[in-house]
Amino acid sequence: MSRTKFKASQASLGRGSTYAYKNSLKPASVIRWTLLFMGGILMIMPIIYLLSTSFKWPHEIYNLQIIPDEPTLDNYVYVLEDGRFFTWFGNSAIVAICTTISSVIFDSLVGYTLCKFEFKGKTFVFIAILSTLMIPTEMLIIPWYTMAVDFGWINSYWGIMFPGMMTAFGTFLMKQFFESVPDEFLEAARIDGLNEFQIWWSVAMPLVTPALSALAIFVFLGNWTAFIWPLIVTNDPVLYTLPVGLTTFSVEQSVEWELIMTGAALATIPTLVVFLVFQRYIIRGVVMTGLKG
Repeated sequence: MSRTKFKASQASLGRGSTYAYKNSLKPASVIRWTLLFMGGILMIMPIIYLLSTSFKWPHEIYNLQIIPDEPTLDNYVYVLEDGRFFTWFGNSAIVAICTTISSVIFDSLVGYTLCKFEFKGKTFVFIAILSTLMIPTEMLIIPWYTMAVDFGWINSYWGIMFPGMMTAFGTFLMKQFFESVPDEFLEAARIDGLNEFQIWWSVAMPLVTPALSALAIFVFLGNWTAFIWPLIVTNDPVLYTLPVGLTTFSVEQSVEWELIMTGAALATIPTLVVFLVFQRYIIRGVVMTGLKG
């Protein structure tokens, strides 16, 4: 590249960066970024306060000071030495993992069927599934509880897990992704002698890995943090999940907020690990779902 062309390219880059800088200083841009910054602060403040309280002594918990005057690890020692914490942690892990596996399998099966097969009433079934998204969860608690009683699932893992073992959102998500799988691939697999289950598992599923990953993460996080339903369907402390178990850190006349905050801080570790490790799958899954026609 000649000296003249090099200088011209540098000048062009300079003009572009200057334009971008000036554009970023427009009132609309300043207002937008200011609102985003303030929104981010508002969202992260509860987490900061939670962590701050977990290092405070009982007499300091109502002090809004972020950095404690005398930080202590006694709360963490107490919670970790309490054998119940690991029991609740294990229960949450069992429920979240098993529910995630079942949801991924059932939602992908139903989504694949609705996408790649033609049968009478297909549209009605799909609309009926989507319509359940408009029903508040609170309205389903009584039917779920009645089913749990009828099947003898009160105070059992099955009782905690069955409402989340298949979801309308997961079915919709998987159907949208299976739309991108070319029918020619499936026909070629049929010619090779594969049955429909083998085609679903060996051909279609590997092609929708981003959706499977995103669905698994959403379901895992939703069940890890679930509170209302596990509280209703269990009254045996041995079967409490972590969110329910943390509420027992209270006495008749007071609540030990420092212990609850400490347990909550420890409970967020798996969710943070899952998000940090698999965040690219979450973003990719959501973006690609939005692009499906």
